[in-house]
Amino acid sequence: MSGEPSPAERYAASRRSADTALGAFRTGYEFELDAFQLEACEALEAGRGVLVAAPTGSGKTVVGEFAVHLALSTGRKAFYTTPIKALSNQKYADLAKAHGAENVGLLTGDNSVNGDAPIVVMTTEVLRNMLYASSPALAGLGYVVMDEVHYLADRFRGAVWEEVIIHLPDDVLLVSLSATVSNAEEFGAWLDTVRGNTAIVVSEERPVPLWQHVMVGRTLYDLFADEDVNPALVRLAREATQRDRMASRGGPGRRHPRGRGGADRPRRGRPPTASRADTVLTLDAAGLLPMIEFVFSRAGCDAAVAQCLYSGLRLTTPEEQEEIRRLVDARCAEIPEEDLTVLGYWEWVEALSRGIAAHHAGLLPAFKEVVEELFSRGLVKVVFATETLALGINMPARSVVLEKLVKWNGETHADITPGEYTQLTGRAGRRGIDVEGHAVVLWQPGLDPEAVGGLASTRTYPLRSSFRPTYNMAVNLVGQFGRARAREILETSFAQFQADRGVVGLAKQARKQEEALEGYAQAMTCHLGDFREYAALRRRIGERETALSRSAGRDQRAEVIESLEKLRRGDIIRVPGGRRPGWAVVIDPGVSNGPDGPRTTVLTIGRQVRRLSLMDVPVPVAAAGKVTVPKNFTGRDPAARRDLASALRAALGAFADDDAGVARTGSHGPRGKRRSNAADDEELNRLRRQLRSHPCHGCADRENHARWAERWWKLRRETDSLVSRIEGRTNTIARVFDRVCDVLTERGYLAGDTVTPAGARLRRLYSESDLLIAECLRTGVWDGLDAAGLAAVVSAVVYESRRDDRGFTPRVPAGAPRGALQEMDRIWSQLDDQERAHRLDVTPEPDAGLAWAIHRWASGQSLEHVLRDADLAAGDFVRWGKQVVDLLGQLSLAADPKSPLRRTAEQAVDAVRRGVIAYSSLV
Repeated sequence: MSGEPSPAERYAASRRSADTALGAFRTGYEFELDAFQLEACEALEAGRGVLVAAPTGSGKTVVGEFAVHLALSTGRKAFYTTPIKALSNQKYADLAKAHGAENVGLLTGDNSVNGDAPIVVMTTEVLRNMLYASSPALAGLGYVVMDEVHYLADRFRGAVWEEVIIHLPDDVLLVSLSATVSNAEEFGAWLDTVRGNTAIVVSEERPVPLWQHVMVGRTLYDLFADEDVNPALVRLAREATQRDRMASRGGPGRRHPRGRGGADRPRRGRPPTASRADTVLTLDAAGLLPMIEFVFSRAGCDAAVAQCLYSGLRLTTPEEQEEIRRLVDARCAEIPEEDLTVLGYWEWVEALSRGIAAHHAGLLPAFKEVVEELFSRGLVKVVFATETLALGINMPARSVVLEKLVKWNGETHADITPGEYTQLTGRAGRRGIDVEGHAVVLWQPGLDPEAVGGLASTRTYPLRSSFRPTYNMAVNLVGQFGRARAREILETSFAQFQADRGVVGLAKQARKQEEALEGYAQAMTCHLGDFREYAALRRRIGERETALSRSAGRDQRAEVIESLEKLRRGDIIRVPGGRRPGWAVVIDPGVSNGPDGPRTTVLTIGRQVRRLSLMDVPVPVAAAGKVTVPKNFTGRDPAARRDLASALRAALGAFADDDAGVARTGSHGPRGKRRSNAADDEELNRLRRQLRSHPCHGCADRENHARWAERWWKLRRETDSLVSRIEGRTNTIARVFDRVCDVLTERGYLAGDTVTPAGARLRRLYSESDLLIAECLRTGVWDGLDAAGLAAVVSAVVYESRRDDRGFTPRVPAGAPRGALQEMDRIWSQLDDQERAHRLDVTPEPDAGLAWAIHRWASGQSLEHVLRDADLAAGDFVRWGKQVVDLLGQLSLAADPKSPLRRTAEQAVDAVRRGVIAYSSLV
């Protein structure tokens, strides 16, 4: 053993030595620092950067707070960055309380408070923008804390973290705080490469032990028994599976008939799923409140609160109810009386007074902050939340409940990953309050306790870079460093670091496969001739047959597209394929502007609005009849859907007995068999003759040789692909950067190493649609619009419809705004073609789904009128409205100083930033 002191001994020494920065810092805390906190703080005091990877709730932020202490004690600045505004607001309040409001500032897209203070809390995007603008505020900067740095894996915003890490001045010490990731050493090695001496501090120990449970009905089972999955749960799952199997065969476990509650009752003997009210009552009886229940759906969160209210649940004392109402009145005093009803204020307050709340992105920000404060003070006992609550907000609970282990990931319903499970359940157990935390999974039909055990015991959460060069990044880098140097800088990204490391393993695999190929080649050796040549002929024949088959498929596809193009509004068709075939009426024939033909929108006989794809229409369709679709029909109106579906059923009834007529006028049936293209193909017949005349064709071991040849070809293809991947991973980021620069050069934003005036405007635009916005500025698309019109069209480049709204034609303001939106679509289409030609990620298509609401709001309409027509939750409207304000602010800075557009943008900011959108999100 070495003579070095242990962490505990070093800690004791630091307590005794109050004249050190760490010793002085320690006196501000009532608890003793953990070993990992002490190790990280010592590294920081020694002048090293630090990466801290530790579980949620373990106290990582203490290290960030020590960086703030060091900055204040040495007369330097510290920036504390967070991924989301809510976390910035929370951290600002904490630091202002600790160091005085005069020493702490806040910079987010919404707020600018005391920005010249020595300690400034900000979103990571704000710091990135400062670095590109060479802001004077960077002078004297000594420390940057990057809270939740694992956000750099975020697919849409992750690149910002890497940009900041790469571009910070060399003398700035970086404190990176991350959730537990399985490749912390790899990430730390990259930080050491780009930032210099970096200490890697990893802790996998939760400060509060976590117990895992499954709730079956109102019974709470431990998930594990003696480190194995609880056999009682395994038995329950096995018995449920057996009963379901018997029921599917019509056995004694068959389903209850529908009607009179039968649809809602569990099958006889099946383990029940607890209702939300029962879940709360069970955990309350076990002394496990406060709790957070993750529902994964905004509507589900609101419904859960309503169900608890209807059940009569009340978790607060009269004294707590009064305290809750006092705090709510104080926090919401600025909200006008006329807005309270439309915001659902009274129902929200009633739930709060009972100790129950929802927390999701559709909630008004001011409401969310009240929920967070009441929960942290122990006044709200139960919160039903979407998974966004797990990202950074400091709301620990005694228990965390997961309703299901499946969630919508933006594209499909998918099982949650071990990393997501760890992050969600990491909220359970409050340091300094709870002896232990509890994670509870509710029993659902089909639940596999072994799979739950795997989620609970796996700690695999790798950090993967999502870095990619953007147009704004490219003009800023070229403007500062020139193109060649910018290329070198991008090669230092974590994305390229990971790619280069991966090449080592791929190269080793390729060498092994080359050795295997030699063995396969020997095994297929034939004494009659070159069997590799013979095998190549067989393969060419197979490929030719496949090509001919595909050709026939393309002909069929063309016929399908042609049939879709003939459809008109009101046509009755029978959808022949997909997951739900059946009768439907065309409500929008769609536009045929791509290889997949028109995306026809229909209303099914079951009242569902669907956009058809070629998977739904494998054979041509034709109208079997026609109904009248009202001019003002909208698929969002349940009554309109019901009336049109009724008209469809009536029309179908008119020829229900005429099966022959339906077959004749409806969907195409199977067509007559075509003569195979292969029979008449000269090339295929020539290859077959050549095969039969080859010497190896007469070999007695021909098929044995052929099997080895097939293995050789398959492995050869895999190996070639592997080599291609190895070559493709080298300089990947720089190659994408080159393609981005090519587009910018073609459009006049770059000229070699020179940033043009148009490029200078692009440098000030930070958006996923940065180049589209710059093109609209350059071409004058938005000139001549008034403030409300500009706000409306700008909303189209920030808004993204929820998946339920896609496929509908949004309502847009008439006149100049409508013309501007149409011109934006035209510019986007040209840009989209150019990006695809250069093999770049495409700019999102403008989405006018918010334009009508923003136009009315900016024109002075009331919140009630705007939300009623917009079909938007208040929180969503506020969130999107703030993004519109942010982009309008960028336009006012990027537009030509002499342009009327600059003044219009400033007026539009004032027109949108009022009422609920103007309420301060600071508590």
